[in-house]
Order: sequence, then structure tokens, then C-alpha cells
Amino acid sequence: MQLPPADRTASPFTGYTRAHWEAAADALLAAVEPYASEDRALYHLPGDRSSWSGRLSDGLEGYARTLLLAAFRRDEKALERYAQGLAAGVSGVWPRIEDRGQPLVEAASIALALRLTRNLLWDRLDDGVRQRAARWLADALTAEPWPCNWELFPVTVGGFLAETGHEPEASRAAVDRGLERIEQWYRGDGWYTDGDGRKYDYYNGWAMHLYPVLHAWLERDAGLLELYGGRLERHLADYARLFGGDGAPVHQGRSLTYRFATAAPLWLGALTGRTPLEPGETRRLASGALRYFLDRGAVDDRGLLTLGWHGPDASVLQGYSGPASPYWASKGFLGLLLPPEHEVWTAPERPGPAEREDAVTPVGPPNWLLQSTRRDGLVRLHNHGSEDVRYDPYYTRLAYSTVTAPAASYDNSVIVDGDPSRTGIEPLGAGAGWAASRHTAGGGARVTSAVLAHGAVEVRVHRVAGARPGTAVRVTGWSAPEGVRAELLPAVGLEAGPGDGPGDGLTGVTTGDATLFVALARLTAEPDPVPLTETVRVDTDGSGALTVRWSGGPEVRVRLDEAGAHIG
Repeated sequence: MQLPPADRTASPFTGYTRAHWEAAADALLAAVEPYASEDRALYHLPGDRSSWSGRLSDGLEGYARTLLLAAFRRDEKALERYAQGLAAGVSGVWPRIEDRGQPLVEAASIALALRLTRNLLWDRLDDGVRQRAARWLADALTAEPWPCNWELFPVTVGGFLAETGHEPEASRAAVDRGLERIEQWYRGDGWYTDGDGRKYDYYNGWAMHLYPVLHAWLERDAGLLELYGGRLERHLADYARLFGGDGAPVHQGRSLTYRFATAAPLWLGALTGRTPLEPGETRRLASGALRYFLDRGAVDDRGLLTLGWHGPDASVLQGYSGPASPYWASKGFLGLLLPPEHEVWTAPERPGPAEREDAVTPVGPPNWLLQSTRRDGLVRLHNHGSEDVRYDPYYTRLAYSTVTAPAASYDNSVIVDGDPSRTGIEPLGAGAGWAASRHTAGGGARVTSAVLAHGAVEVRVHRVAGARPGTAVRVTGWSAPEGVRAELLPAVGLEAGPGDGPGDGLTGVTTGDATLFVALARLTAEPDPVPLTETVRVDTDGSGALTVRWSGGPEVRVRLDEAGAHIG
């Protein structure tokens, strides 16, 4: 991908400006064009993988997701091609929109693109094409979504159809129904769970906030924008902390192959004026994410986004991932809706949270603890509240970061009697420098866990109850890539295991109804950190209470029991 020279004056952190975003969008659009069908209604990208929805749906996905990119780019020549594809698609090529089917997802991208470019595409179509397109989209108004972010796809379609005057009553009803349904999943402080349970991930930003806020903005509905924009603004205060100094988003949750779609909520805050971030910080975080992936092989030698994280990587895929799925990343180009003279494009880049200072930040609704260090730019997410066993290992590990990926050997886990499962996670709170939870482990044992963090150092405390005496327990730490140091040392009830790395773990055995295990951990890219044993001391009084004494920091009392976690 050919991009302009870096501009270190305007963008001292990334070198990227609006010109880089435009060039990247143009290159991605040009690269997919050879894979369009003759009638341009389907984009069949190469590869031997298809999603569980099948080849026809995958081809529609290729059309819809790249159309959205063309819409954000407002590329009239590209939009002319997509207009041809639309005419053919709604004349019998595309599959019907049915209950819980993938075409419902893609209909939302098409409707949003048409709404954003109405004067460039929709208004120029023949009336017959518009009528057929509206009828095809209208099936989304009554199709039953999966009970998650899918509820917002009929909202997006309904907003467009109501604006064009097609089935206005049914369209408005679909909008109202979808917005009402997501209320049950709003947990406060800017956070939604993606459906029932505690499914916290990037769908918060690129779906649960994106669609309602864009709808309110396009409707020019001040009341809705106050509601949904206010939630977005609160969310971004936490969300900005998920990006490392190198631009990487924390490697947690499903659909990670969407990569720099993580930039979408950042731009959305600037677009609507509902953001706590300075304009230069918004661009720095968004451009950092784009550059992070482009510099690490996200685009292959044909110019196509691959199915993976850096390059191809099957471990981050799900059954719904098809050849064109990575183009959900098109959402990351939402910032191009802002004019070149907007201050988000003209202001000098400003550092993100991970670059300004060391921070340990509790995030209430997901019950996370975000730990970042300025010198190496690493961000660590301590997970004491998110759970979705369908898509493990990306939800139930104890910790994730911007420089690691979950390991098959069960990093960051408590393994009881050889069983690494962590289900039924119950949040026990998060506060200044700590987070805690309880979960069910192997053999029905209950594990109460807490993490305390200071700088790059962690104290991990686990109380294992309900396991027979003599049950083996293994506590594992980070599995770090080359250039990053991972450490795990025993403090209470543990000793070094047979392996030679933190991912191999520390071992111990239960000694009664409840047994306490404590480890010191650290993940750092500093070349010569202070020895871990000199950063913190853990003392126990024999009754199950601990005192954690940070070097140059506070002294904290910790007790885990059947009632919960008592930390202070």
C-alpha cells in the first residue's frame, strides 16, 4: 500500500494525516474491485474459507462492507460502480433478508451507506431501482435479529427507509423497537453488554454506540443525541485507555479481524461533538490503530485485508468469519465524514492515555482494571467481569494486553485439578488499584480472585474453596512475545512449576476447605526493570488476611472470604 510520506510536524506520534487515511481508503477500494462479479452485485474475495452463511452471503458481505468504505470516502466513481451492483443485487441476485440471517447485518451497512451518500447515489438511481432496493431492505424491518447488537440493524435500515418515505410507519416501528430492546443491556457509565449476560468487548464501540448515535445525528434529533451521545462520551473516557503506545488495541473479545474498526467510536465522538478527548488525541489514537495494523501485515501483497490480526491468523476467527468479514474495518474510516478543515484533522497530535502517565484505572460495568505504563506504552486489561464461553479464549482469561494474545497453554488462568475452566464469573468490585471476582473452576471449586496493580507490577490473589484437600492448583501468568518480559513469582502457597516460563505457571495444593494462593506478576517491555521482588512485599497473618506493601506506594490490606473481597 503506497501512502504519502509521514508528516511528523502535524502528527509527531504516527506521521499520519487525512491524506494517509484517504490514500488507505483508495487503495483498499481499488484492491477489491477485481473480485467483483460481472454485474458488481457480489464481491467474492479469494481464499479457501467461507463463513457458515455460505458463498452467496459472503459475496453480499463483500459488496456491503466495501460500499460502506466508499460512502465514508465519498468517492463518486466508486459509488457509480456500487450503484450498478445495487441495481443487479435487488433484482434477484442477493439472498433475501430473513430471521437471524447474515443478510440482515449487511443490509444495515448498505442502508447506512445509502443514507450517508443519498445525493451521490440513491437520488441518482432510476425510480424502479429505488423501489426494488427499498422492498429488499424492507424485509429487515420485520426480520427477527439475534438478541444482541443485531437489534440495531433494523434500526439502521428503518432510519433510512423512513427518510425516503418507504413504509414510514413500519420503518419507525422498527427503529423504536430496536432502540427499546438495547436498553435492557445498558449497564451505565457508557457500557453495554452485547446481549444477555456480561459480554463486554469492542462491540460496545463499533456497534452498540455507533448505530444509535449515528441514527440520532442523521435524524438531527437533539433528544436522542443527548441520550446516546452522552453515553458515548462517557464510554470514550474508558475506551481511550484500551490503546497502547504503539497504537495496538487490547487483544480481547471476538471479531478481532475487524482490526481498525476500533477507531470508529473515536471518530464518532468528534463527528457529533460528544467526546472527552481533544481533537489531536482522537486522531492520534485512530491513526495509531490504522498504522499499527498496516505496518504489521494486515494487508497482503494484493492489497486485501486478510483474515487475522496482523497477517493471516485463524485463531481470531469465528464461524461467521468469511473472506470479506475483515472489511467491517471500513467503519474505522468514519472520520472522513469530517471535513478537512475540522480541528480533528488540523490540530497537532496529542499523546493518548498510555503515553501520558502510568495509570491503574477501574472500569465499573465490565469490572475491569486497566493498567498502563508510560515508558513502554503497554496496556493490560485485568478481566474480573466479562464472560462469553462461546468465544473463548477471548473473554474468560484473567488478563489481556496490547502485546500478547491468549495462549493455548492457558496463560493467565487458575487451573484446578487440571481443569482451566472459568465460568459463572461474579464481579466483586473494582476500585483504586484493584479488581476482584469469583468463578466456578474445575470440579465445581469456587475461586475468589483479586488483582492489585501498581506501575507494571501485579499481585494476584486466589482463594480456592470447595476442592478436596490435596487438589493440585496451577496459577499461570503472561505468555509474552519476543522483546517483552513476562515474570511470575510465588508469594503464598505456591512454588515454581516444572516449566521455565510464566505461562508454565506456579503450582500448589489445597490444604483445607479454603486455600490462599498469591503470586507476583509483571509484563513489561522495559529493558532493565527493577527486580520484581524489590517492587512489592506480601505478608500474611495466618488468618487469611494479607498486607501488600508497594515500594514507594501505598500499603493495602486484602481479605478474600465467602462474603467477597475486602480490599483497602
